[in-house]
Amino acid sequence: MVDHLLGTWKSTSCENFDEYMKQLGIGLASRKLSSLAKPVLTISAKGDLIIIKTKSIFKNDEISFKLGEAFEETTPDERKTKSIVPLDSGSLTHVQIWDGKETTIKRKLVDGKMVVESAMNDITCTQTYEKV
Repeated sequence: MVDHLLGTWKSTSCENFDEYMKQLGIGLASRKLSSLAKPVLTISAKGDLIIIKTKSIFKNDEISFKLGEAFEETTPDERKTKSIVPLDSGSLTHVQIWDGKETTIKRKLVDGKMVVESAMNDITCTQTYEKV
């Protein structure tokens, strides 16, 4: 399952976030505010339901899903997506599809840290989190 990713994680570094957000179509003001946020992620499980809570000074968000089952998601920037999150070689690979576009957010454990790679087109943002 996802036991290795469960817990609370604090952001320690972020690379290429502004470029990734441009790909998503997020405006300048929201990109600037978001770049100041140092989010805290909490990943938990309740039975076969996975819950990911994101808290930051900019915005809080929560999604819940069953592994490998499609669900409708409203993202923090208000995109309405069809999403699915399978477990792939120990990584949660979150795929969001909307308006003919697609982005992938991969959460994986690397040397005891959670690395989140968000990719769209040829742009990848890498965020690193340490367990709290």
